[in-house]
Amino acid sequence: MTTVPRVLCPSLRKRIMSAKDAAALIPSGVNVGMSGFTGAGYPKAVPQALAEHIREQKTQGENYRISVWTGASTAPELDGALAEVDGIEMRLPYQSDPVCRQKINDGKMEYIDIHLSHVAQHAWSGFFGKLDIAIIEVSGITEDGRLIPSSSIGNNKTWIDQADKVILEVNYAQSAGLEGMHDVYYGTALPPRRKPIDITRPDERFGEKYLMCAPEKVIAVVETNAPDRNSRFSDPDENSCRIASHLLDFYTTEVENKRLPANLLPLQSGVGNIANAVMAGLNEGPFNNMTAYTEVLQDGMLAMLKSGKLAKASATAFSLSPEANKDLAENIDFYRERIILRTQEMSNHPEIIRRLGVIAMNGMIEADIYGNVNSTHVMGSRIMNGIGGSGDFARNGYLSVFMTPSTAKNGAISTIVPMVSHVDHTEHDVQVIVTEQGLADLRGLSPRQRALNIIEKCAHPDFRPQLRDYFERACAARRGMHTPHLLGEALSWHQRYEETGQM
Repeated sequence: MTTVPRVLCPSLRKRIMSAKDAAALIPSGVNVGMSGFTGAGYPKAVPQALAEHIREQKTQGENYRISVWTGASTAPELDGALAEVDGIEMRLPYQSDPVCRQKINDGKMEYIDIHLSHVAQHAWSGFFGKLDIAIIEVSGITEDGRLIPSSSIGNNKTWIDQADKVILEVNYAQSAGLEGMHDVYYGTALPPRRKPIDITRPDERFGEKYLMCAPEKVIAVVETNAPDRNSRFSDPDENSCRIASHLLDFYTTEVENKRLPANLLPLQSGVGNIANAVMAGLNEGPFNNMTAYTEVLQDGMLAMLKSGKLAKASATAFSLSPEANKDLAENIDFYRERIILRTQEMSNHPEIIRRLGVIAMNGMIEADIYGNVNSTHVMGSRIMNGIGGSGDFARNGYLSVFMTPSTAKNGAISTIVPMVSHVDHTEHDVQVIVTEQGLADLRGLSPRQRALNIIEKCAHPDFRPQLRDYFERACAARRGMHTPHLLGEALSWHQRYEETGQM
């Protein structure tokens, strides 16, 4: 452990203990709010110690389980460890761990998939029940007891405020230079007492730099020195680069037609290789002095900040590769002047997203010919990760873009189908669909016009004739109908894949 102490508050120093001792303070059956958002800022030691405690209790015949609430996805040290010992009764609002996913799809874990902007208000309203304990990672504690947030904020403010008891993990692996990067808003209230959020630019601040917690609520402080889950992203493949190229051409045309300013509008981007390819394209493109109002900052946006293409960025968390995380730590003073990390109820706030005119860019599993998007379920029933914040931005952004390669499973699956097997984003919230084949601008089009656009511009050539045939027969059979479908065939592509392994 570093020799420079980070727990400076005298009363909280008295509560320092081991992760094992802290885990023993968590009884079975409780609701636990944990920090963490896209593999950043989650507690590392206490969840692993709790998993071992649960394992021991189960050998003695106790059915020891808790419910876990977070900001978004965490990492194997939290979700994976607790799921492995069958220690999670209920999980919300988002997850990406393979063990968790398997437990959910096997019916062994309950899961609530919810828009991320809704979580805090639902918790305050009591929709999830009572929050018993919060386990929050911070990067330090000041002498007067203020908490310095770490690499994500997520729902941490809400968990601290709502929980009866709080366990703090002070992580020395998080840069001490994060202090001052955060913006924690303490003005939220439940309807009808809510007030407008006074922000008109992504770089404006309207909150505090610290999290506040009454010292008497803190039952344990655990010192750790463990890095976030820093996943290395793959280099952009050909399909990702083609998707990025289609988007850049589209934005260029929008600027020329004066539907976008020269520096675009604030960017929001989901996480993944396609998103990083788009950021790389924007970094090499003609647009300057861009801004971001998003959930997550990943490698691509960090590179844009470093090059100067991106002037300011607002988010609630990082999701960085080891190389990018090293760059962040080594240049933290530079990035602290350009990055603001907010609570997720603010990073995903519909009012702010609508006012700023955010350009929302998110991935999807599949889209149908009318523009409905499935971003969460494989073959209609098996959850992948969750809706996350994509709905917050798609419904409220100035532009709503969804991206994916046109095929999956080595060409066995078309991601453009007659009817999606699960709907997360209706046709009313989807304005642009992009695959490596092309870009379909759906604004101002009727359902039949949308179908022709999506089939011809986004579908893979191997599936395009089948989609044309379906659409033409649906139009003939349902003459005069607004959105023609053949109900006996609409999901037959998915059924065929389930039975044969090919659509």
